Amino acid sequence: GRRLEAIRCWDLRARPPLAAEEEGGGVTRSTEMFGEGAMERFPKLAGVHLISLSAIPVSYGLNQVSGLSGSFIAVTGFMVLLALVAVTYIVQATPPQDHLFYVFAVFSFTSMIDLIISLEEDGYLSGFMEFYMREGEPYLRTAYGIMICYWDGTVHYAFYLVMLSAIVQRKNYRNVGLYWLGSLVMSMVVFLPANMIGKFGSQLRPAFLLNIPYLFLPIWAGVNIYKKPRSLPYCSVEKVVEEQKKWLHQRPLDLALVMYLLLALVFTLFRGLVALDCPTDSCFNYLYQYEPYLKDPVAYPKVQMLVYLFYVLPFFGLCIYGLIEPGCTWMLDWTLVLAGAVAQAQFSHIGSSLHQRTPYTYRTPEDAWWVFVLSNLLYALGPNLLAYRCFLNPGFFMAPKEGMHDQNDKKHK
Repeated sequence: GRRLEAIRCWDLRARPPLAAEEEGGGVTRSTEMFGEGAMERFPKLAGVHLISLSAIPVSYGLNQVSGLSGSFIAVTGFMVLLALVAVTYIVQATPPQDHLFYVFAVFSFTSMIDLIISLEEDGYLSGFMEFYMREGEPYLRTAYGIMICYWDGTVHYAFYLVMLSAIVQRKNYRNVGLYWLGSLVMSMVVFLPANMIGKFGSQLRPAFLLNIPYLFLPIWAGVNIYKKPRSLPYCSVEKVVEEQKKWLHQRPLDLALVMYLLLALVFTLFRGLVALDCPTDSCFNYLYQYEPYLKDPVAYPKVQMLVYLFYVLPFFGLCIYGLIEPGCTWMLDWTLVLAGAVAQAQFSHIGSSLHQRTPYTYRTPEDAWWVFVLSNLLYALGPNLLAYRCFLNPGFFMAPKEGMHDQNDKKHK
């Protein structure tokens, strides 16, 4: 009985605010969501969306100014970011209590800038960001730079709009926020070091400092997002206990995920050794027959494989443990971070390996195209299926093991 009571207490704390509010007074919440307040929120969202779209005239106008130096571009960039924060605050009649609103509003503007960069570099636009690519961050002309700009200008931009809408409507955006956090941190962890140690290391200019907000603001945002209450499907106490009693072979999906993680772990180790110039024949053949991009002197693929080797590989092992041992509550959060990180990394890696900006000698050979694409897509799909499994049926991860052990010890005494 005490065990069930402990689980029930944890379970109620894990419920999304919606469930708690419905139990305590759903009428009040309904008037907040669908009454006059709902009509007041649409202008807020429209104003923020217009601010992000202002990236188009701003970039076009700056491109018409001739003779811009690297230092001037860096200073102008920081001034534009500060001006965006001020404008976002001014256009809000009642400023949101969640300060992340301003972070996401500014980042939505930079996402639109990145989308313009990627479209312009691929020849779909012209006359917008030529000055920036010439005097600001020329490494964004690489295949990897173009791909991360595509990802930031589409996927991240969609996340910002979703989270901004959730803040205005006072909804929980924790799951989306954790996925975004993993995606953004992964892109920065690879992008910044590779720029410094790769062939562009001697060409860094003051505009490189514009990436500093992407180092510190995601950390602060991640801490605040993590503190928000979990938003999970309701799972009864009986369901939690029933799920905990099942062995791994009684959970076919979890067994399949464990098998996938074991294979992904081996693949991660192998590609890490390839990136470290392992002299074995298998590594040599894989490098030149399937992924010659790993030898590209831009250093992005090498850094990516090392990040996989030293950070993602250990986490794969932890996830295997979390699928075997019940009550690993951290799985509900960190699998989302992992899924976002791997999705971003694989999109950029696959796209860069096939993009025309990658020199032909480092591009994936045509006869190995399908093997390369399918293996890397499966590598990206697994962590996302794992995160979806944890969200869809979280009962196996909900048990407070420490409390249970304490109760059992008391019973034995």
